[in-house]
Amino acid sequence: MKESTMKKSIVLVTLALGAVLSSFVYSQQEELRQLYARPAHEWPSPTIDSGVKWTEFKSLPKVDSNYFTLMERADVKLGKLLFFDPILSGSNQISCSSCHNPQTSWADKLTVPIGNDHLEGQRNTPSLLNVYARKALFWDGRAGSLEEQALGPIEAHHEMNMELTQLIPKLKAIPAYNKLFEAAFETADYAMPEVLKALAAFQRTLSSRRSRFDEFLDGNYKVLSDQEIRGLHLFRTKARCMNCHNGQFFTDNLYHNIGLTYYKRKFQDLGRYEVTKDPNDVGRFQTPSLRDIMNTDPWMHNGLFWNMTGLLNMYNSGMQMNSATPQQKAKDPLYPVTDPLMQPLQLSKAEIKDIEAFLHAITATSYRMRRPESLPR
Repeated sequence: MKESTMKKSIVLVTLALGAVLSSFVYSQQEELRQLYARPAHEWPSPTIDSGVKWTEFKSLPKVDSNYFTLMERADVKLGKLLFFDPILSGSNQISCSSCHNPQTSWADKLTVPIGNDHLEGQRNTPSLLNVYARKALFWDGRAGSLEEQALGPIEAHHEMNMELTQLIPKLKAIPAYNKLFEAAFETADYAMPEVLKALAAFQRTLSSRRSRFDEFLDGNYKVLSDQEIRGLHLFRTKARCMNCHNGQFFTDNLYHNIGLTYYKRKFQDLGRYEVTKDPNDVGRFQTPSLRDIMNTDPWMHNGLFWNMTGLLNMYNSGMQMNSATPQQKAKDPLYPVTDPLMQPLQLSKAEIKDIEAFLHAITATSYRMRRPESLPR
């Protein structure tokens, strides 16, 4: 066979194989799309470890026609003003919105927050989106309600540094605030409990907008790309994400050590152990919601991760490198043990990109609430 004829044959065979492969990939993608182009309860079962309780994904409700009525409620209006008012701080320069900024999805886009005297906090500022649905507050779950949670930042020296005995007199010196409190709580003799109730009432109104994935869940099966559907399938299966990130808000509301304790090193954080003093809780942090995840970087309790591809590569490794052996744990009860749910995933680079694409699909367009044009003075 002549060399030119042989080259032509190789080219033809290569083209034929490429066509077959392309057809196979297209067929696989169409099959995957058909599997998910149906109600969620009919989707392929996710990869869930034994003993793990999970719930299926659920869309957020469409815009509530009562929203604007809710925002006019007396306690909510008062809470919004207090949330944005630096009068709640000792310096009169820091408000709740200094760290929970409506322009940055109610977080602050910082590794850790900067508060009173430019002191840094230890943990990343969580977004307040959908905080009404949380069963416990803070990364370590030390507060059981929004009312309880609000007290911590107000009096913490490195945050708002407000002497609580001075706050109510400051507010009562402003006639406009007295009228607002009386309208909200039917009493002019208000105190810290009313301040906290008003702040909590406002924060319970902060919810995510609907994402493209919500539209997909509600039957618009063309709204996700092929890559995003592959990412959805991987999220539910090979990547094992649904063991912790499930339900309407993509969280199990539990505590896990994913291997980022930095035990006896810089950035050490013992997590929930600081609350419970149970050695088994060393390094455990509350599972964050993944709704609007691509708007709330940097990520993790320490805010050290700014690149989602890199973060997914970290999960892909399994994060068991620094987990205590039984012998180490026996010798040092505080030596952290990485959650067994963390396992090597063997995801390819393309699969990691698919999952990242899905995370964009569950991220909605930011709603940037306007700050009050004026504050009571």
